[in-house]
Amino acid sequence: MQEDVQPGRVAELVRAGEAQLVDVREPYEHEAGRIEGARHIEMHQLTEQASEIDRDRPVIFYCRVGSRSAMAAQAFRAAGYDAYNMTGGIAAWVATGLEIEPEGGTVADH
Repeated sequence: MQEDVQPGRVAELVRAGEAQLVDVREPYEHEAGRIEGARHIEMHQLTEQASEIDRDRPVIFYCRVGSRSAMAAQAFRAAGYDAYNMTGGIAAWVATGLEIEPEGGTVADH
């Protein structure tokens, strides 16, 4: 897989249980709208919570538009994880027509 993964492909991988999804956004962003099944670990907590991420399965990070998650993916890849960034973040996920929760959820401004 390329380092950046399109939202549609991320949805397929997560649905099939082939990848874990991690939301690195701030709490207010996560509350406004999120991808079902994603683990929420704020960007500044990633280092201390890295052990909670399964090293044996691909991990895909996402944020609002993909810049914070790209940094996370790069750092985890350097640490030996099979890590990826979701292209365009949750904004691209929603623009692609994929659903977020809760019902009526939104993509918060960062």
